[in-house]
Amino acid sequence: ETASRVAAGAVARRILGDSVTIRAGVVQLGPHRLAPDQVDFSATYENPLFAASMTVVPAWEAYLDGVRKAGSSIGAVVALEITGAPVGWGSPLYGKLDAELAAALMSINAVKGVEIGAGFASAELTGEDNADEMRMGPDGEIVYGSNHAGGILGGISTGQTITARLAFKPTSSILTPRQTVTRDGTDTDLRTKGRHDPCVALRGVPVVEAMAACVLADAMLRHRAQTG
Repeated sequence: ETASRVAAGAVARRILGDSVTIRAGVVQLGPHRLAPDQVDFSATYENPLFAASMTVVPAWEAYLDGVRKAGSSIGAVVALEITGAPVGWGSPLYGKLDAELAAALMSINAVKGVEIGAGFASAELTGEDNADEMRMGPDGEIVYGSNHAGGILGGISTGQTITARLAFKPTSSILTPRQTVTRDGTDTDLRTKGRHDPCVALRGVPVVEAMAACVLADAMLRHRAQTG
């Protein structure tokens, strides 16, 4: 199922062209997280963990190996960054770009949460702090003082970098016995056998990029149809 998403994403990227860049990477593995200044998406496909930083790979590999040997699993956070999307993609009411992006990302297996821009952190901000104020730049272009909205305001792309974060749950396929009930209502224990990934988020990074590409390609084509 995920392979078909990645295939569709490859087609969507061809439609978008080289002007739109979509990158993602693991920025948190269990309790271990990257600081904002550590994130480097160019490192994502240079290591087996799809981590957005090479410096943490040895420590994260050791941690994940311990989780695997314990027969358990762990969750993770994947960050998404989209550059090159122009102003105007999306809609202010039906077909909001952030709503469609969130829906597409939430449809990925094991994703239990999506935030765009500052996301849940914006709940701690005042209106003054959260506002992405604008000024005219020296080249006659609008310059934003911040990007708490994550590149989308009122359902429409602002031309800024589109940012999102996804929470992947730990897989339920673990070796530790878990309490459950049978079809006839009898209490029992369930233990998963076989080989299972201790963290499914690692395999989810290409899927995240693919789903984002599909949403953006759709938004681009609709914008082209509406504006010519």
